[in-house]
Amino acid sequence: MATAIERIGLRVSYGLRQGPRMAWYLAHGYAMGRLRRMAEEKHPDAVRPRTATRPTPDRDRLWRDLGTLFVRDLANIEAGIYPMPNDHDGALPERFDRSRAFFLDLPEIFQRRREDAHQEVFSDEFRGKFPRYYLQNFHYQSDGYLSEGSAKIYDLQVEVLFNGTANAMRRQALVPVYEALKGRDQRKIAFTDVACGTGRFLRAVTDAFPGLRPTGIDLSEPYIEEARHHLRRRGRARFLVANAEALPLADASQDVVTTIFLYHELPPKVRRIVAREFARVLKPGGTLVLMDSLQLGDVEDYDGLLEMFPSGFHEPFYESYTREDLTALFGEAGLEPVSSGAAFVSKVMAFRKT
Repeated sequence: MATAIERIGLRVSYGLRQGPRMAWYLAHGYAMGRLRRMAEEKHPDAVRPRTATRPTPDRDRLWRDLGTLFVRDLANIEAGIYPMPNDHDGALPERFDRSRAFFLDLPEIFQRRREDAHQEVFSDEFRGKFPRYYLQNFHYQSDGYLSEGSAKIYDLQVEVLFNGTANAMRRQALVPVYEALKGRDQRKIAFTDVACGTGRFLRAVTDAFPGLRPTGIDLSEPYIEEARHHLRRRGRARFLVANAEALPLADASQDVVTTIFLYHELPPKVRRIVAREFARVLKPGGTLVLMDSLQLGDVEDYDGLLEMFPSGFHEPFYESYTREDLTALFGEAGLEPVSSGAAFVSKVMAFRKT
């Protein structure tokens, strides 16, 4: 058990890591907000995101809940669930390079938002190669999920959106993974992260559970390449380009399947297809860990934020997601609930294959 001095040292170390990191992304968010307001002043007749009809948290509440997330993150570290995080944002030259690309891309994002333009990737180049629902400029971002440039700045965009808390929220999904692996030989565990994106969660997984040899699956080849780059010194991970609707995995082959921020970008019918795929590839008794946005009714006063989000960031399936009964949906696929809880503006749910 850690001594009082060790705990103080741990907390100081955590603060010295997370404080400057959060300030970096808050500064980007502040600058982005100023630039957006300047752009809106030049186009007063542009399309505007709708306003909330439900309650929204005030600024003090948001900051308190953000602080609660970091307190929980530190508590998990002190409990030995996962180690002190190294968020792997890259060396300073790489960070400045991504920052430059982020700001250069903002005028195009602002223009798409003004014009409600979000179908640029539904083009002859990609039509027929990807599901129709996937060919969207989600978040109004350039190239959707289908270019190297998009993959390069995606994580910066997400951290700015969440005020530097995206990795801390993702780490909360490590808790049910820890419970599923407790007392087991990690070297013998089959673990797959579906819709792994640029590999940030997989990096946290390999930090926390060094014996695992995980698999990452994503539909975007550029994002898979970014994930390979991000985990290039972690030779244990393998990556596959594939659709979550048809996972290239054998029946009953996986001990743990995770999926982070996927479900709110799937149409209702596809959510059910993917749930059945999760159930198919999991071993009996295997664990599914899902992390995604809060849903309506999860946290008092947050429903207004959920209501506004899809119009401001082009999330065409988000509204139906916020109303989806995920326990029933996965129950129909043969997965029973184990745990569920909020993590700032996200939620983490665990299910077990019966």
